[in-house]
Amino acid sequence: MFTLALLIGIYSYIIFFIGLAGFLYKPTIILSSVVFIFLAAFFVKRNLKKYDFKDRLVSFVTKSTKLELVFLTIILFQGIVNLVGALGPELGFDALWYHLTLPKIFLAAHRIIHIPGSLLYYSDMPKLTEMLYISALSFGTETIAKLIHFSFGILCLVALYNLSRKFLSRTFSLLVLVLFYSNLVVGWMSTTAYIDLARTFFEIMALWGFVEWQEKKDSKWLIESAVMLGLGVSTKLLAIGSLLIFTFLIVFAIVQKYKFKRKTIITNILIYWWFALLIPLPWFVFSGMHTGDPFYFYFSSLYHVKFDPNLLNPTKFLQDTLSIFINSQDRISPVYLIFLPVAFILFKKINSKLRIVVMYSFLGLLVWYLTPRTGGGRFILPYLPSFSLVSVAAIELTKKIRLQKIFIGLIIFLSLFSIFYRGLANSKYIPVILGKESKSQFLTNHLNFSYGDFYDTDGYFAKKIKTEDTVLLYGFHNLYYVNFPFIDSSYVKKGDMFNYIAVQGNDMPYRFKFWNLIYYNKKTNVKLYSIGGLKWVY
Repeated sequence: MFTLALLIGIYSYIIFFIGLAGFLYKPTIILSSVVFIFLAAFFVKRNLKKYDFKDRLVSFVTKSTKLELVFLTIILFQGIVNLVGALGPELGFDALWYHLTLPKIFLAAHRIIHIPGSLLYYSDMPKLTEMLYISALSFGTETIAKLIHFSFGILCLVALYNLSRKFLSRTFSLLVLVLFYSNLVVGWMSTTAYIDLARTFFEIMALWGFVEWQEKKDSKWLIESAVMLGLGVSTKLLAIGSLLIFTFLIVFAIVQKYKFKRKTIITNILIYWWFALLIPLPWFVFSGMHTGDPFYFYFSSLYHVKFDPNLLNPTKFLQDTLSIFINSQDRISPVYLIFLPVAFILFKKINSKLRIVVMYSFLGLLVWYLTPRTGGGRFILPYLPSFSLVSVAAIELTKKIRLQKIFIGLIIFLSLFSIFYRGLANSKYIPVILGKESKSQFLTNHLNFSYGDFYDTDGYFAKKIKTEDTVLLYGFHNLYYVNFPFIDSSYVKKGDMFNYIAVQGNDMPYRFKFWNLIYYNKKTNVKLYSIGGLKWVY
């Protein structure tokens, strides 16, 4: 798994450096992809042979208890439901805003570029997963990108199972997977081309590597953990908060084993920070060169980062924590509210290795609380695997069979509810997947045009706008389905040329009031203006 995670990171950086060099063309992407696939196949085949994967899988299934088969069946059905959503056209707001739009723009420009302005500021932030989406879009549609993100959810399950087996029996390890995968936020993320499941995967791997280091005291594993976290930071800058968690855990692990050894603590912290920050360094350099801020955009005028003294209020912490578990739109399992406190109470009874995971969970909750969390439940998603492991460990620690049965029954009930709920939500994709509804009609019916989405619902733009034309856009927000040459008003500059202006939901800018309205779409609220097709210089 560590080799596979590293290969994914290497492949992403290959695309990144190809893009920086200005060679984002399909032949170069295909060549890079073929090399990656062969390397991945070689290592995977070697590991499968080394561990007798086929025989172990057959033995695992055939020797499973009835309860374990129930857990496996639930995971399978949850995966199928999620896959249905992943196979449909993209509707996710952030995916249509930048996760897919930026790769599409980079492909059109054949390079990774800085995009100024207040709309696509994410162009300067770390984008490990979006580099994978560049390949996906070069090979086909956004569905491939969605399947990549769905696959990260599966990789999360594999990594989490391996981590759980270090502490729990096979039955309870499978229960950990059921609890994690049945979170509605996980189900939602599995159907979109976002990046949060990719970050979650790398953070699980970082925790797994750290546990290995704690157990074996081999610095190789500390470096493995740091590299995995570095890939997480390269996926989403917010993951840098976990660097503080692992810094604390290094101190905790060393003090727990050797008392207080200052030199050992400092050395290991420096090693961890070096490798964790070395991996995303190219992105920091890219951002710094274009914006002057390596951690853009968190310290820019677009996003003022400042400490709120109210965060120190314990009442606010409790209120916000309860809110994320109870009132979040992308629901998180309420089971955590029951068993995370239990794990804290039973902390002294927990073995030393598992204490690391417990500490990681509570520190993860604290980091989530103190860092920007505008994304709702998905911003706490990277810590849900450890929450799941700790919660199930708390159930096992009760040692009371009757109570365990009640809690297991509760988790099964919630997982079945998740399958039913996500099944209903994803059922809208079935007609378009089966070819009974066109993609165009589906997007016309389901995109939210009042909330920034765009689609050429009647095909007018496809017929009217030629490759040599350019449209200046005003009021548009989610640009992924804009399939004609355009310049957005957020980054238009003096000297740019265009011969059409499209306005969505806004009035025509005063300076262009004399342009003629030639098209209006009532459904999308888009108006198109022209002055006889003449080119205009901004």
